[in-house]
Amino acid sequence: MAEVSIPEVVLLSVAGVGAGLIGSVAGLASLISYPALLGIGLPPVTANVTNTVALVFSGVGSALGSRVELTGQATRLRRLGVAALLGGALGAGLLLHTPPGAFALAVPWLIGVASVLILVQPQRLVRRLRTAEAGAVPTAATFLVAIYVGYFGAAAGVLLLAVLLAVTSETLARSNALKNVTMCLANAVAAVAFGFFGSVRWAAVLPLALGFLLGGWLGPLVVRHAPARAMRVAIGLAGLGLAGYLGVKAYR
Repeated sequence: MAEVSIPEVVLLSVAGVGAGLIGSVAGLASLISYPALLGIGLPPVTANVTNTVALVFSGVGSALGSRVELTGQATRLRRLGVAALLGGALGAGLLLHTPPGAFALAVPWLIGVASVLILVQPQRLVRRLRTAEAGAVPTAATFLVAIYVGYFGAAAGVLLLAVLLAVTSETLARSNALKNVTMCLANAVAAVAFGFFGSVRWAAVLPLALGFLLGGWLGPLVVRHAPARAMRVAIGLAGLGLAGYLGVKAYR
């Protein structure tokens, strides 16, 4: 197993804290952690699977920090959790058996649409989706997002948060808590697959994971006390910015 240097450990730890914080708040963890892994010289696929393994700890930290918001959501979490596990496993399988750039052209559009929905929440669409909350719509949507989580997952949290805000009547903080735990399950099953069949750089996982754990725990505290409207706007605009950046990379 290749080692990492002390400066790389420091870089990954700091990146993990920042990524865990922004991931648990806005679902954009990989915006920080993935480039950090590339920065220490990991190839793209190795960086991707290493990032997914470490991201599990962001979800654990977020769950620990979100116990208040998760109260009363056990039934919903069980239903969506199963969809997340299945989707994450399928996404991991796709990554291991398909070209790494297979989703590149679709991802900017998915993130862009989700960001717009978070910003504007069109009421007619929201009312229609919420009437189907107990049915297959949120479960199917979670399954599809989880496939993307297992495959690559950049800004997958934005996609899932947009779904949860549209199909439930929960607050931003409670939807965000549910998003974090569901994402953690999808990442966890993908991480198991990558651990057995992927090229995980284990020496890089530990410092990144410790940072994720701390940052993930801090994120729910920020969401709990920040103005919901301001948070919604910040998440939506950040998602649109990332969609534009990925779109330029994919279509140039």
